[in-house]
Amino acid sequence: MKKYVAEFIGTAVLVLFGCGSAAIAGSSLGTLGIALAFGLSIVAMAYVIGNISGCHINPAVSLAMLINKKMSVKDFCFYVLAQVLGAILGIALLYAIIANCGLNVADTGLGANGFDSASSVNLNMFGAILVEIVLTFVFIYTILGVTSDDKKGSVAGIVIGLTLAFVHIMGIPLTGTSVNPARSLAPAIFLGGQALAQVWVFILAPFVGSALAALVFKFLNKEK
Repeated sequence: MKKYVAEFIGTAVLVLFGCGSAAIAGSSLGTLGIALAFGLSIVAMAYVIGNISGCHINPAVSLAMLINKKMSVKDFCFYVLAQVLGAILGIALLYAIIANCGLNVADTGLGANGFDSASSVNLNMFGAILVEIVLTFVFIYTILGVTSDDKKGSVAGIVIGLTLAFVHIMGIPLTGTSVNPARSLAPAIFLGGQALAQVWVFILAPFVGSALAALVFKFLNKEK
């Protein structure tokens, strides 16, 4: 139970501060600022809950760990449930903050992902799927690599956080960067409309990217 509670809290923090930075201060922070908000959230949580749950706080990460037999099916299911509920809490808190600022919640976008008119560069659906698969592949492959060696344990959180930041730098103008189905689902639920209609891309593509990363890692790193 402690593992699931840790994932719940960690995902809530990631979504609140990551999506909150995009929704409230996106125009002043810019792409780099938002990317750092997501990345630093991971760094902070990695050193707080990493020894409890592994600090997945992302269903795509949990899927990769399941494929590589680093967690059970039962744990995977409860991890994903905790992550989704944590993401919903994070967006609920963000919604309450924005509503009490006198801002229009819909205008802020709540950090939701999107394509076509919801993309800053009008990236189409197929482009969005490709981008999310590639970005998630890079992110998950890095996680698997840095966590597979105990000698790297002390710097794993920093490496993972910086990797999340740099995939956001490329992805924000394209799709808003998901690489995390829970992080995408929560704002879509609150916004509805186009965000909810498009969210399937940001659930499916990260899972595909994660599975590919896990399989490639198993192939390249299997013992002789």
